[in-house]
Formats: sequence, structure tokens, C-alpha cells
Amino acid sequence: MEDYTVKSVDKACLLLEVVSRYPQGVAITDLATQVDMYKSTVHRLLTTLSRRGYIEQDGQTGKYKLGYALLDLGMKLLSSIDLRAEAAIPLRELADFSNEVVHLALLERGEIVYIDKVESDNTTRMHSRIGKRVPVHSTSLGKVILAYLPASEAREILNQNERIQMTDHTIVQEDELMAEIERVKERGYAFDLEENEIGVCCIAAPIFDHANNVVAACSVSGPSNRMTTERLHTLIPVVMACARRISNRLGHGVLTEELRTRG
Repeated sequence: MEDYTVKSVDKACLLLEVVSRYPQGVAITDLATQVDMYKSTVHRLLTTLSRRGYIEQDGQTGKYKLGYALLDLGMKLLSSIDLRAEAAIPLRELADFSNEVVHLALLERGEIVYIDKVESDNTTRMHSRIGKRVPVHSTSLGKVILAYLPASEAREILNQNERIQMTDHTIVQEDELMAEIERVKERGYAFDLEENEIGVCCIAAPIFDHANNVVAACSVSGPSNRMTTERLHTLIPVVMACARRISNRLGHGVLTEELRTRG
């Protein structure tokens, strides 16, 4: 296939990706070194991006950071995802009931991406944020989504992404993960027992669309001293009920009822 890549656009995208790693800004010399471009080239690209509002230069330090035009684009993307709108009320009620942080996430390019987060009065500050990507193999959200994909597809995702040992509790062996995923499918929910972050435990349930495809998952997360084994099991029916409500809002229940009636 012919390569239709526009090199200048590709370079601009690379600059945005690198600048995004520096919330306090990055000097143009350091930026040029990291992207392996001439400083003059980087300057031209940054100037163009600045005119569009995608890059801003600090007037005092001279460093470059992301501009608010990117935030506007990001919010437009999020607002176009109907899933977030349909899940808003069930997620809020789940957060109120559990008094813990609640996440809505989907699988994208082999990683879990948080697309919504609801906190409660009792929420312990967590490192999660909307848009953040986390590993699929070490999270309850990832495992529960993988469980409802074809086994071959789940295995392929696990093999195509590095399975980092996030904590001592992380399962990284393929066969062990596939066995765990099978157990998740049998029971309908997944746990993360300090597998992704020490001191944090989670429980997640799958969300389905009108065609019975798993499209996302919701979870409740909290500190391990509160999210004990007993409490996690108490939350199972509540989290699963939340996931079912969101699935129904996406048409899953309607289709299921139609098929049941026809049968």
C-alpha cells in the first residue's frame, strides 16, 4: 500500500504527544532533542499549533504546553459518546450507595480507557482520571470486558500488549489470565485485589449494547481497608445491577425481551 502520511502533520502530532507529558511545560531545545528534529523545524510547527490554540507558550519561562483548544476537542469527543449520557444516573446512584469512586471505561487499542468517573463524599483520592489508560490484564474493568469477547480475541489482546507486573498480586502468565477470565465470565463480574495498585481493590461488571456485544464496564474502587472480601461480595449485586441498567439504556434489555417473546 502507498504511504499517504503527511509528514508535517505526523510531526505535529508527535510534538503534541511529547508536550502532553509535561504539564508544567517543556523547553524547545529539550523538545527538539526528544523528537529528533531540527530546532527550527520544531519552532515552525509549534508556532503553527499555537496559532490554532493547540499549544501555548509560557510568557515567563518560554516553555511550551498544551493549549485549551485540545480540551475543547476532547470534550466534544466525550460529549458525542452516548454511553456516558446513558450511564450518568446509574453511575451517580452507584457512587452514592457505595460511597466509593465509580468508573466507566471501555477497551481501546488493547488498553482500558476511563471515560467517566464519579466520586462520593467518602472517596479516597485516586490517581485515575477521565481519559487515563490503564492495563487490561491488571484491572477488574479489563478482565470483565475480555471475559465477554471471543476467547481468541481476548488472547490476542493479551499477547499484543505488554503484561507488566504492576504489583506482587498481578497475574501476568497468559494461561493463568485466561483461566481467570473464564472464571469471570462464569460469575459475571471481576475483582481487582490490589493487582493494579497496592492498597486499592475494585469490582467491575460488563455493559452490553443492543446486539449483545460487550462495549464497556463499570466498577467500584476503594482502599483495601474498606474494600474487604466481605464488602466486595456485598457490592456484587449492586454493581451488576448498575451495569444491567446501563445495558438496558443501550437497548440490550429491549432486544433480549424481543428475542424471549419470539422464542
